[in-house]
Amino acid sequence: MTRIALSARAVDCGHMGEVGMPRQRADEPVAHAERIAAEISGPDRPLGEPGQPVNRRSPFFVGLTAALGVSLAVGAAYLIVTAADTIVLVCLAFFIAVGLDPIVRGLGRWMARPAAVTAVVVAIAGLLSGFAVAVAGMLTEHGGTLMQQVSDFRAQLTDPATFLGRLDQRLHLTAYVDRLLDGAGTTMVDAVTGLAIVSVLTVYFLADFPRLRRVLIRLAPASRRPRAVLIGDEIFAKVGAYLLGNVLLSLVAAVATFIWAVSLGIPYPLLLATVVAVLDLIPIAGALLAGVIVALMALTVSLPVCLATVGFLVAYQLIEDYLLLPKIIGRAVRTPAVVTLVAVLLGAVLLGVIGALVAVPIAAAILLMLTEIWLPYQDQR
Repeated sequence: MTRIALSARAVDCGHMGEVGMPRQRADEPVAHAERIAAEISGPDRPLGEPGQPVNRRSPFFVGLTAALGVSLAVGAAYLIVTAADTIVLVCLAFFIAVGLDPIVRGLGRWMARPAAVTAVVVAIAGLLSGFAVAVAGMLTEHGGTLMQQVSDFRAQLTDPATFLGRLDQRLHLTAYVDRLLDGAGTTMVDAVTGLAIVSVLTVYFLADFPRLRRVLIRLAPASRRPRAVLIGDEIFAKVGAYLLGNVLLSLVAAVATFIWAVSLGIPYPLLLATVVAVLDLIPIAGALLAGVIVALMALTVSLPVCLATVGFLVAYQLIEDYLLLPKIIGRAVRTPAVVTLVAVLLGAVLLGVIGALVAVPIAAAILLMLTEIWLPYQDQR
């Protein structure tokens, strides 16, 4: 009867079969433990109450903890070095999701979150698709003229009698361009693959962002979670503000490009301005690619117009990096201009394009934690 009652109790606790039921003879060493296991298993605690904590000061525990700590540190370092590129893409996707979450939450007032995420993703995909189609049509229509201008330009580079030819002999511009073209295929494949990974991860992060936020907050001790909520939400707000400031910078670049293209008669000024606005969202590499496209379209007019356009693009990029970016982005995330500029430079050196993209909000987060956590702690010592 006792065995039947205990089995029924185990089933009531939600287990299939007998958990902690006596299965040994009464004289077996484990029988006593099995009887106690059946007694302590209840509806609230099917697996019993936790036992006494381990003595953390025992030599065995201290040695085991130290060994595990060293092993985990070595394993984490190996993982970071081995999967650095993938980790960077995952972090970039999470960063973009944090920046897009305010838009999704705004749409969530009128629709469910899955529908809001779908609407944002479809809108971004539509904009990028339209942008790609427009650029492809522009290059297709002017492809013949462009190729002829490139051929004439290359011929002048290889002619020692011309100024460009003499410049090429000193700077080896032709060899540099050839190396860039040789690696363009691999770079393009890597870029497309990285874009696909980031896009998919961003959608998943964006759809599940509320739960991810809760998990991150629960990593903090219970006594510190209210502050973790406030500081975490402030950091997320700074990321959103940074992306908004980046969009504003792109609009300024688009307006400047449109005015320049109209002034010099460069074809498709509005489309070129759109190209600059989209690509300028990507720090360094995006501005460089947009400048190449604008310069190539200016080359269809004439070589002097192309050279003047290159000078204009270089001058504007310097103004954006050293004047507009600290003012607009720094004000959006409320960080000093010098911190914004230094963060972008260090991020570009350490992680290239992605480092420059995430450097400002990371610097703002570090500055916030220093102000709210570290400095008050130091003042109380």
